[in-house]
Amino acid sequence: MEPSELRRALEAGRATASELGLQVDDVVVVHNSDRVALRLIPCDVLARVAPLAQLADSEIEAEVARRLTDVDAPVAELDPRVDSRVSVRDAFAVSLWTYYEPVDAEIVPSDYADALLRHHAALRQIDLDVPHFTDRVAAALGVVDNRERSPGLPDSGRELLSGTLGGLSAAISVAKTDEQLLHGEPHPGNLLNTRRGPLFVDLATCCRGPVEFDLAHAPEQVGRHYAGADPGLIHRCRALNWAMFSAWRWRRDDQMPDRDHWRVEGLNRVRAALARCEPG
Repeated sequence: MEPSELRRALEAGRATASELGLQVDDVVVVHNSDRVALRLIPCDVLARVAPLAQLADSEIEAEVARRLTDVDAPVAELDPRVDSRVSVRDAFAVSLWTYYEPVDAEIVPSDYADALLRHHAALRQIDLDVPHFTDRVAAALGVVDNRERSPGLPDSGRELLSGTLGGLSAAISVAKTDEQLLHGEPHPGNLLNTRRGPLFVDLATCCRGPVEFDLAHAPEQVGRHYAGADPGLIHRCRALNWAMFSAWRWRRDDQMPDRDHWRVEGLNRVRAALARCEPG
């Protein structure tokens, strides 16, 4: 968020927690992007504050967290001291979560894979109406194929992304593989290392598809520790995921930090990932 919007978001997080009876003497920005994560002190709550346009995503995330907590999934939990609903304040959607002190150690691939296995097992115990992964691909294609939405995308990049998104989405869909509820984006930035063990966050990206779609977001070594995963399918899903990532960066209104770098790097990552896929 821009500085002026960030100041309003901080105040929205502080005021929401205070109104619910939590003591807030200080606010620390943990993460700032299109939405912000704030540590509220001394009540030790993590406030996630998003523009009101993301209210639906915030409500989905809270609902997924509630259901997964009930089945002992390795996920970050909503703060149990307050109402778990998403609050609206000053054009922001505010949700309050348990704050987990990070452990200063890398999550080794075997522990990462174990957390994802347990997360997938928990997801099989709940029922949610979520998009198929191909719906997300279609949204990315809508950006690539519309020059008004991606005016800076060069023709060579547009051809690369369009072909990759359309071709791999179809190929993965017809593969004979089981599908289930997925996290959607379980990359290292969405996995906290805590004293309770690894916990997944950012739960609004749930979708349905093969587990390899999730594994393609994790470091490559993780898939080798995940029983029954198809290495070839992971490679195809990784190329598809990089193509979606790249498509979002070329949106006219994308606000990711270092966007210009990632526009170029994203296309390079797509080409590198495609080179590792089997012929055809």
